[in-house]
Amino acid sequence: MIRFHGYFRSSSAYRCRIAFNLKGIETEFVSIHLRKDGGQQKTPGYRALNPQALVPALEEGDFRLTQSLAIIEWLDEVKPGPKLLPEEAGLRAQVRAFAQVIACDVHPLQNLRVLDYLKAEFGADQAALDAWCGRWITDGLASCEALLSARAPSEFCFGDTPSLADICLVPQVFSAARFGVDLGAMPGVRAIAARCEALPAFAVAHPKNQPDWEA
Repeated sequence: MIRFHGYFRSSSAYRCRIAFNLKGIETEFVSIHLRKDGGQQKTPGYRALNPQALVPALEEGDFRLTQSLAIIEWLDEVKPGPKLLPEEAGLRAQVRAFAQVIACDVHPLQNLRVLDYLKAEFGADQAALDAWCGRWITDGLASCEALLSARAPSEFCFGDTPSLADICLVPQVFSAARFGVDLGAMPGVRAIAARCEALPAFAVAHPKNQPDWEA
């Protein structure tokens, strides 16, 4: 069985939970609390698993893997179940590009270690942190809205079944709500996120449904 190290509020871990559920894969969950004990991700034991001291991390036997997009693509290549990336090369590249807007350009700027640095080095209070996150989340999701507007109409981001693009979009919409981002000008993003959230694979993966959830 896969052993999965994550945290309920981590967007990266959230992505992986959705992928596990879409694939019908059961995992053994290990909570790595990013706040308790000075940050459990910083312990020597966890750093031995993930030298970046970030979540998620995956173990299957002697195999170890970090980084959510790498984990999801590995799942898609070696595990049965619905495909999370299209077979056609051009569409597959578009899905990856959309996912990377979020995973590579937006999410890192709202990462806990970045926010802690802004507080420690520049004295940013919560209002300043919310404004910082809101700025970059708004820009990123506006770009996603434009990408959705340019592709052929479909039920989900790039087709009639969820893909890596949808897996990345939904956790980012959750983060947008956390930081008070107005998505009123992004009807495509809102519609697809709502369609995804109605599916059990996405609903079960929601942070509030995790064993380490804290309101």
